[in-house]
Amino acid sequence: MRFGPFEIMILLAIFFLLFGAERLPKLARAAGQSKGEFQKGLNEVTAMPSNTNTESDLDAGGKTKDVEIAQKAEAAGIDPTGKTTEEVEKEISASEE
Repeated sequence: MRFGPFEIMILLAIFFLLFGAERLPKLARAAGQSKGEFQKGLNEVTAMPSNTNTESDLDAGGKTKDVEIAQKAEAAGIDPTGKTTEEVEKEISASEE
C-alpha cells in the first residue's frame, strides 16, 4: 500500500497532535541515532575477527589493560576506585620509585 500526499499530511497532523511540534524533531533524531548505533553494532558482530586482536588478547590472558592496571594497583596497595587509568598508573609509578 502506497501513501499519497493526503495520507502523509493526515499522519503528520496526528503526530503533531500526539507529540507536539517540539518533541517530533527530538523523536526523529533519537530514531536516527538508534539506527546508527544498531548498524554499528551489527557491523561489529558480523565483521570477520582480526587475528592480531585475537592473538594479543590471548597473550594478555584475556585481561584488558584496565584490568591489568587495577590488579597491579591492588598488589601495590593502591585503591583504584574512582580514578582514571592514567591516575592509577601515575600512582603505581610513584610508589615504585
